[in-house]
Amino acid sequence: MRLVIALGGNAIARRGESLDAESQRGRVRAAAASIADLARGHEVVLTHGNGPQVGLLALQSQAVPGVEPLPLDVLGAETEGMIGYLLEQEMASIFPGSDVATLLTQVEVDPEDPAFAAPSKPIGPVQTAEYARSLEERHGWSFAAEGGGLRRVVPSPEPRRIRALRSIEVLLEAGILVVCAGGGGIPVTASSDGALRGVEAVVDKDRTAALLATQLKAEALLLLTDVPGVYEDWPEPRRSLLTRTTPDALRALTLDPGTMGPKAEAAARFVEQGGRYAGIGALEEARRVLLGESGTRVTTSAGG
Repeated sequence: MRLVIALGGNAIARRGESLDAESQRGRVRAAAASIADLARGHEVVLTHGNGPQVGLLALQSQAVPGVEPLPLDVLGAETEGMIGYLLEQEMASIFPGSDVATLLTQVEVDPEDPAFAAPSKPIGPVQTAEYARSLEERHGWSFAAEGGGLRRVVPSPEPRRIRALRSIEVLLEAGILVVCAGGGGIPVTASSDGALRGVEAVVDKDRTAALLATQLKAEALLLLTDVPGVYEDWPEPRRSLLTRTTPDALRALTLDPGTMGPKAEAAARFVEQGGRYAGIGALEEARRVLLGESGTRVTTSAGG
């Protein structure tokens, strides 16, 4: 079976945890164990979040006086390489003999996408109001309230085309587990002559995962995170877990647009566009999510 697996940002950095290299490596090790379990006997394409990492790198790159911060497309490429490197190493330790390749993935977006005029995607750590204001003044960054402080928000346009699709297919056909489109991919626009240019944005990882799974004709899309699945009473008291649902039923729920909302939308899109099923659930329950024994399973009919 061909699977596309999307790891939530919590797979590498949980909220409130340190972003130092060893902490991230420890989280990646735990994620790799779940992925290796699924990779035995299946074709796997793996993608992942990068919001904490790309935001931290943006802060670090602005710390040098007189040097403008690196643009988000470059930072996206850096984090794809970094996280892919960690995943490759941990997979080699847990699943000896496996072949894993990280592919820097450019994802085309529409330069006229309305998201560019309404930054909404949170990246990086929560800042104090005073420090956030200084960054606004120096770099023109936008911030939104979160976690008792302010967090940078950036445009998040819709993914339109995955540039490396043929390369991913070739790697899969060779039996290689592919890590690609991390953080939603490197956002680029294409001119009329085909030239590509990076843009200041972060593409939503879950929406790119749905597009990737659809275009690769995957049978299943797994969206793995730090909660057991989708709850009808999200965010509180979280007692009514949906075990079987449909795209229409998912869209009827009120879900957090910054966490579960994009996962639900990605699952719905994949199933509507021909995917066999999508699963949303906890990373440590990955195999059971695949089998429909845990998490939320999304199909065209609620009994599927």
